Amino acid sequence: MKQIYSLLLVFIIAISSFGQTPSPQTQMYKRILFQNGSAHVGNGEYVHNSVIGIEEGKILFVKNALTYQLDKSEWDTIISLKGKHIYPGFIAANLTLGLTEIDAVRATRDFDETGSINPNVRSLIAFNTDSKVMYTVRTNGVLVTQSTPRGGLISGTSSIMALDGWNWEDAVYKADDGVHLNWPIKFSKSGWWAQPGPNKANEKYNKTRDAIYAFFEEALSYSQSKDPSEKFLKLEAMRGIFNGKQRLFIHADYAPEINDIIDFSRRFDLEFPVIVGGYDAHLVAARLIENKFAVMLGRPHLLPTFEEDLTYINYQSAAKLQKAGVPYCIQAAGDMEVMNARNLPFLAGTAWAYGLTEEEAVASISLNVAKILGIDDRIGSLESGKDATLFISDGNALDMMTNNVTIAMVKGNFIVLDNHQMQLSRKYHERYGIE
Repeated sequence: MKQIYSLLLVFIIAISSFGQTPSPQTQMYKRILFQNGSAHVGNGEYVHNSVIGIEEGKILFVKNALTYQLDKSEWDTIISLKGKHIYPGFIAANLTLGLTEIDAVRATRDFDETGSINPNVRSLIAFNTDSKVMYTVRTNGVLVTQSTPRGGLISGTSSIMALDGWNWEDAVYKADDGVHLNWPIKFSKSGWWAQPGPNKANEKYNKTRDAIYAFFEEALSYSQSKDPSEKFLKLEAMRGIFNGKQRLFIHADYAPEINDIIDFSRRFDLEFPVIVGGYDAHLVAARLIENKFAVMLGRPHLLPTFEEDLTYINYQSAAKLQKAGVPYCIQAAGDMEVMNARNLPFLAGTAWAYGLTEEEAVASISLNVAKILGIDDRIGSLESGKDATLFISDGNALDMMTNNVTIAMVKGNFIVLDNHQMQLSRKYHERYGIE
């Protein structure tokens, strides 16, 4: 029987050889107790001096250490956190993480298929668990992603993947969670940032919108036949949208388009519609709530879209939706999104600085995301019965100056917190004798 009273457990998990991606670990411990840590539960609760019990990869309880009587014989592993912070694994929604490695090298990009309407394209089987980028992301506490295709009018079907596993079968949390629709924009800007031109109406908007309606009418009609004589892959891929088993993620930012999307959702009686982007979502909050929409907010660090907007308008978006009561989460998609996925905790930190409470900010990249994706029964918070997908940081994980992840678990297994960037750092520190 082993009892470990410090963060030395990290060093029981051997660091992989230089230049290699870390291998998934086999769990050696059955009953694990984390004690004396500051637990950010993810559901808005905070336990300053906590004790968290884990058995067979599942969370048993989260309690106040002052009211818990420790019986050492019940646990084969006890880890004292000594005031460090413990969080549910953060979830990066709407990313091509695992589908691309080097943006400038076409052969490493596997997220955009030819054609305009591809609901049958599945990101699941393209997910690369050996991606080196993935290991740089999870060292900041991002342990789960929604692997999402891009391009066309209907990009394809995303899946929820853990950032650990030998292959995509090991990594999958939820296969084919939803279809992604790129709604056309009504107006586009001309010029460039130094010399902006006037806004121009999209002359093809009505034609494109009509094409979307026509395809969904066909898909709805097809879905009403349980055993069609002839199967069509594109239409088969849409069944889950109409029977409530899948989400429809509609990528749009501005109020005119969002209002049209709400009408579209009402026409097809969509059960789980989600706006992805939502720059103007706070302006139509009442309609979104009325029609049961959720919002995946675009990256808070993006520049304002309109000249009259305040420079910090994106920083405040989460707080506005929180106040209005719209279900929302924060996502990191945008320029160089895969590399920047590691910054997801700091995006939530910015939202915390501009109106959210600390625990609301934690929820915006954990439990809120899990609810929108339909996996909150398994992950997203430190609650009884859920998977032990969590991490420990020396300091506050939402602050780039104090985020230092020392222990992490995915699906109840400890993972190696090492990547090629850390390996290079050690290499040159040793070469030049830098402490």
